[in-house]
Amino acid sequence: MASLGVQAVHPPPLTSTSDPPPLFDGTTRLYISYSCPYAQRVWIARNFKGLKDKINLVPINLQDRPAWYKEKVYPENKVPSLEHNGKVLGESLDLIKYVDENFEGTPLFPRDPAKKEFGEQLISHVDTFSRDLFVSLKGDAVQQASPAFEYLENALGKFDDGPFLLGQFSLVDIAYIPFAERFQIVFAEVFKHDITEGRPKLATWFEELNKLNAYTETRVDPQEIVDLFKKRFLSQQ
Repeated sequence: MASLGVQAVHPPPLTSTSDPPPLFDGTTRLYISYSCPYAQRVWIARNFKGLKDKINLVPINLQDRPAWYKEKVYPENKVPSLEHNGKVLGESLDLIKYVDENFEGTPLFPRDPAKKEFGEQLISHVDTFSRDLFVSLKGDAVQQASPAFEYLENALGKFDDGPFLLGQFSLVDIAYIPFAERFQIVFAEVFKHDITEGRPKLATWFEELNKLNAYTETRVDPQEIVDLFKKRFLSQQ
């Protein structure tokens, strides 16, 4: 299995024995888990917009999470969440839009009406996309997941001014890549199947995404993904 090469050094996750940061002191904090695909979305957006100095990363160990996180930060007790301007917000699709609209940096959603409309359609479909992929693991995974990957391949053909879902890199790519990435790895390792075979636009999409440091810095070790999927979703494989 291919390694990720040289990775950025990230702070260690906070556990049940960790003290909280000085909460609501004016610092903007993004609470994540390094392995969570939902948190990865907001992490990518923060990186791409050049906000590493404006939004502090606070990793949480979800298997040994600190009690203060639920009690004092986010009662939902899940990640991601964003502490900003004296309040805490959640839900990854809402947060990537919030970060784009409320912080400086390269805009992540186009103004072009056709792209904006198509982008909203794609974002509204992403939960169905990820659900269908997870459901596929209960049966003939390669066959059952094929329509989801075909959906991406077809969507990538909508605009011809770039290799991404709206031509240029956007919130839509950020919404899809954490799940597409994980299933590309799992299908290759577990089912010996290349999801980009016969899907040239999807292959190019992955290639171009892997040129973006904002994304590659957030990637999980592929072996960790495979081990997690085998434990949680593929125990009978």
